[in-house]
Amino acid sequence: MNKVIQMPQKVKYIIETLQQAGFEAYAVGGCVRDSLLDRKPSDWDITTSARPIDVKDLFKRTVDTGILHGTVTIMLEKEGFEVTTYRIDGEYEDSRHPKEVIFTANLIEDLKRRDFTINAMAYNDKEGLVDTFQGIEDLEKKLIRCVGDPKERFNEDALRIMRAIRFSAQLGYEIEQETRNAIEELVPTLKNISAERIQVELLKTVISPNPYLFKLYYETGITKVIMPEFDLAMETSQNNPHHSYTVGEHILKSMEQVPGDKLLRLAMLFHDLGKPQTQSTDEKGISHFDGHAFVGEKIAANTLRNLKFDNDTISKVTRMVRFHDAYIEADEKAVRRSITRFGEDIFPLILQVKKADISAQSTYRQQEKLDHLSQVKKIYEEIIARKDCVSLKNLALSGKDLIELGMKPGREIGIVLDSLLDVVLDFPEYNTKEYLLEYYQTKFKELPGNEV
Repeated sequence: MNKVIQMPQKVKYIIETLQQAGFEAYAVGGCVRDSLLDRKPSDWDITTSARPIDVKDLFKRTVDTGILHGTVTIMLEKEGFEVTTYRIDGEYEDSRHPKEVIFTANLIEDLKRRDFTINAMAYNDKEGLVDTFQGIEDLEKKLIRCVGDPKERFNEDALRIMRAIRFSAQLGYEIEQETRNAIEELVPTLKNISAERIQVELLKTVISPNPYLFKLYYETGITKVIMPEFDLAMETSQNNPHHSYTVGEHILKSMEQVPGDKLLRLAMLFHDLGKPQTQSTDEKGISHFDGHAFVGEKIAANTLRNLKFDNDTISKVTRMVRFHDAYIEADEKAVRRSITRFGEDIFPLILQVKKADISAQSTYRQQEKLDHLSQVKKIYEEIIARKDCVSLKNLALSGKDLIELGMKPGREIGIVLDSLLDVVLDFPEYNTKEYLLEYYQTKFKELPGNEV
């Protein structure tokens, strides 16, 4: 593994400025790990023996982003770089915050408090790579292992339990056995972690290159704490010719069938979570899950709200779950109506969800279902290319036009516009102001503007 790291010029400048002032300074953590893996770091963190006040004295523009914990952000042009003083964390009381932070002049003491060996390496051009805890070896073994005693690391910050699985999913690495044992023992401490922080880690795992490893959440007991519906899914068989996996395994395999997009992966994660609650068995012993999409929609809404996801994400994901199993006839009128019903914003995503869902089922009639979906997609693309009207925003007659005809703003305008949209969904060529005005004046004779 190449151990010479190419640091950005600004990072070199910060490190060299600190060194010239008599302090130690290194790039540290994820940027070192990613550089060694030939991945482009998303940011560069710097650790130093200099105290925060010394750092502030050496650089013109700084921001006290975490001054109590020794972190100062240095601004170079419009770019910020976090510089943190070597520190030793005191005793932890809440699986999150140390009671005190003690600054130290010893780099190794600082590296000792970090989570995993692959994140506990430091580098500068002068000293080279500092790898006291065999991070390089674990990179080569493709192993996630805690620095020191894993129970201590997880007791310091319970979120590290989820971070271990996130790194496993992002890198495709195994979790070292002692580290995994500690995760399983201490997973209840996740209840001390804020919903916002759990959301971040969960999402990074969900959109990772290995979403199937979300299964580790179940195996280690994490979903029991944050998403118990997934445990039920993993334990629910699907006695149906269309399926060959448990509900949970089907979900995991479907997640692998879509790109690492937040909305798509979350939709796949939730799309069948309503099945355990809706399962019934007919006289032939075949399972059915009538109404599971609506139950899944409620589960998705509750879980996403509890995890503090934004309203836009909640709206789109829940609609994708609600409509993932809705049948779309391969016909222009039916496809236009489905676009309107599902929403223009998510319809193409639902097509991807449907394909992933089918691809993670059994081979029974699978090709037939995929061929039908391809027909629907082709029709959808033709509708979009022609710019057929599928929503009120593209209707040739607007609410403003109706008000100008004498209608009062209110519910009645919405009823009229919906009626006009209903016409052009079947006959897109009728989406002209002239035709719609004539239709309005014919059908709604009793309303204002129809005196002639």
